[in-house]
Amino acid sequence: MGKFNKTGKRGMPELNTSSLPDLIFTMLFFFMIVTTMREVTLKVQFKVPQATELEKLEKKSLVSFIYIGKPMPEFQKKMGTTDRIQLNDKFAETSEVQDYIYQERENMKEEDKPFMTVSLKVDAKTKMGIVTEVKQALRQAYALKINYSATQRQ
Repeated sequence: MGKFNKTGKRGMPELNTSSLPDLIFTMLFFFMIVTTMREVTLKVQFKVPQATELEKLEKKSLVSFIYIGKPMPEFQKKMGTTDRIQLNDKFAETSEVQDYIYQERENMKEEDKPFMTVSLKVDAKTKMGIVTEVKQALRQAYALKINYSATQRQ
């Protein structure tokens, strides 16, 4: 019969790390797919409206947002407390709405231009005068599909 030899101490076997890069790559890929980046930083106060109707948008990239409301507290010293229009990440005047729509339309593919949607997101306490001016500017810019959402007054 053979003799068992105990010449050395038993050590812990090394951890196999060969699959670690695959695991990290898979997690990175998952988070890249799931995470969405916010495109616009809100500079006006806006309460999310309660929906009465729901319309599913096929392509969210075809929607241009116009926010109308009072500036956030950090911008009130510079901009005042009256209602303001926000186009992308900057404050704008009503006269700039047409140029904004033309620019957004130019950035689209030719086949997507007829499906462009403009979404007005308006705070509940906003005066209708500024909303009417924006709507007039949208009509002059030939924005054919306008989605209007505002919170209900309480």
